[in-house]
Amino acid sequence: MIAIVDYGRGNLASVQRAFARVGVPAVVTDHAQIVDDAEAVVIPGDGAFHDAMQSLARLGLLPALQRALDGNRPFLGICLGYQLLFSTSEEFGEGHGLNVIPGRVRRFPSGPKIPHMGWNRVNHDGRLRLFDGIPDGAHFYFVHSYYPEPTASTPVRAFAWCDYGVRFPAAMEEGLIAGTQFHPEKSQRWGTRLLENFAVLVRERALAQA
Repeated sequence: MIAIVDYGRGNLASVQRAFARVGVPAVVTDHAQIVDDAEAVVIPGDGAFHDAMQSLARLGLLPALQRALDGNRPFLGICLGYQLLFSTSEEFGEGHGLNVIPGRVRRFPSGPKIPHMGWNRVNHDGRLRLFDGIPDGAHFYFVHSYYPEPTASTPVRAFAWCDYGVRFPAAMEEGLIAGTQFHPEKSQRWGTRLLENFAVLVRERALAQA
């Protein structure tokens, strides 16, 4: 069972339905014990970085998320949930994230229309398991005004990239921890394939622990 973390942000029902379509049971929850008991954890989200971290703290979910991020279970952050994996964000002043990925979340510079909304190409080199069977340059659906910028010394080596005025990491994967700036639940064929690939990781991990 996948725990979809409810902290008052994001289209939770859409994410839950997307996992149902690929045959994976998922429950929307704001209870730390359910997060601890889940085979995998997903943080979706839309909204502001600082408010999201405050909500997670108020609900008592931060310790459970840190336990989920110890690398022993599949973990997926979507949109804001992906940004929360980084160290800090400049959105509405300095805010501190979960610090899984060294780096900073920055606002897009002036130039392209903000927010970045709609379909865009994502390029990858075949190293991300989430992109198995997904062609380089496939289109995914984005809605965001801020983008993550990893530090040069980040230990994460598997990124997928998108260009929107700046080149930014549209997805990452390090062990069983992954994140996407785009919304796979809104990205039709290739978004469904990505969630299917995540489901494979969940099943493989469950079998390994059986």
